[in-house]
Amino acid sequence: MNIKIKELPINERPRERLINKGVASLSDEELLSIVLKTGTKDVSAKVLASQILKELGNIQNLKNISFHELTKIKGIGAAKACLILAIQELHKRMNRKQEKIVDVKIKNPKIVYDYYRNIVNENQEYFYCLYLDSNKKVLKEKLLFMGTVNQSMVHPRDIFKEAYTVNATAFICVHNHPTGDVRPSKEDRIVTQRLNQIGELMGIKLVDHVIVGDGKYYSFLENGKI
Repeated sequence: MNIKIKELPINERPRERLINKGVASLSDEELLSIVLKTGTKDVSAKVLASQILKELGNIQNLKNISFHELTKIKGIGAAKACLILAIQELHKRMNRKQEKIVDVKIKNPKIVYDYYRNIVNENQEYFYCLYLDSNKKVLKEKLLFMGTVNQSMVHPRDIFKEAYTVNATAFICVHNHPTGDVRPSKEDRIVTQRLNQIGELMGIKLVDHVIVGDGKYYSFLENGKI
């Protein structure tokens, strides 16, 4: 039954419920209907929200959906897709740690994980290097590249060039697995071994390679692989 939101009793309308009961009291459908603001000529915003959630299968599937995927859903045009993507990005940014890792002393892999735990929400891999002084204090953080970790993408020259620039004596690599599974791939192991060997030759030690997943991490150091 396609009842328009304005036809609902005032105390049952999503916006009024949000104001009077608090945002946490709203269902996924009600929250999405507020975001959508309007429906189509055939269905209300509330019915459209219900149809979208049914098609997605789970509200979690909204967090990494693309513009193209959104506009394929009936009732979602460019304007609504842009609004959803803007809210999606705001959510990601609000959940990222704001503290700077520069000057932080890295005593264990958990410290690294705590700073990078939210990059698992990205839909591609991000590869960072933390450059350390002799006391394991971070001199600089550097995002080296985005994409799948492999030998052709991770260039030792870029990593060690930056290390010499800041006079680092050691470094830690960090990257995420968007799937949430922290088990290192074959390429992860090859890249780590290669950087470890080059680091020994260059006198700039690879301290650890931390893979960030969904609520967990894998440390090559903790697992005796470095």
